Amino acid sequence: METSEIRRLIALEDSHWWYRERRAILRRELRGLGRPGRALDVGAAGGGNTRVLVEAGWDATAADHCQTAVETARRRGIKAVRADARALPFEPASMDLVTAFDVLEHIREDHLVTEEIARVLAPGGHALIAVPCDMALWSAHDDAVGHVRRYGRDSLTVVVEKAGLTVERMWSWNVLLRPLVVRHRRRSRGNDLRRTPLLVNVGLSAIVQAERYLPVKSLKGVTLFLRAKLAR
Repeated sequence: METSEIRRLIALEDSHWWYRERRAILRRELRGLGRPGRALDVGAAGGGNTRVLVEAGWDATAADHCQTAVETARRRGIKAVRADARALPFEPASMDLVTAFDVLEHIREDHLVTEEIARVLAPGGHALIAVPCDMALWSAHDDAVGHVRRYGRDSLTVVVEKAGLTVERMWSWNVLLRPLVVRHRRRSRGNDLRRTPLLVNVGLSAIVQAERYLPVKSLKGVTLFLRAKLAR
């Protein structure tokens, strides 16, 4: 992702409904992973998700290819390193958890990223991954933010399992708003990431939060989440 796009993301991630609910999803997933250990947040941008890890008791490090992102995370008091997701500067089996939200779709050699995730995970460690789904949703937004692909359940499973990870769970997110996204993306002329008016932000937050309680995770959404484990 270009530095300008990273700066835009950093400026919005604390308040934007999309990023706030993703952090809530991460918090819920962490509760089911047992005792906190060492964690690596790949493609961390300014460290919004890394802060969630730290708050939950994890010894977390943010990693991003963009120096601006690394410097922002450090200013926020987060441990951060500049790193290529295809060649992570960490020892094998050194992490208990690796998160990679909106990373794989930016990298042509996505299999190298999942292989690196598996390499740095300790036996029994977990990976939490999020990617944009469904090539039918491809639009000018994807071009603008540097996407190489969008994923289906099968294609995401393949790239994760070939790396030696076992998929424990996969689910769709942003299901209720998918019709609105489809309509908007058809008219899209570039990056959709922008500040939304307060009332709109509140309304969209309420809709996406409703998915916490509704049986919609097997339906088509805008994002796929996946939890995987490295066998002992």
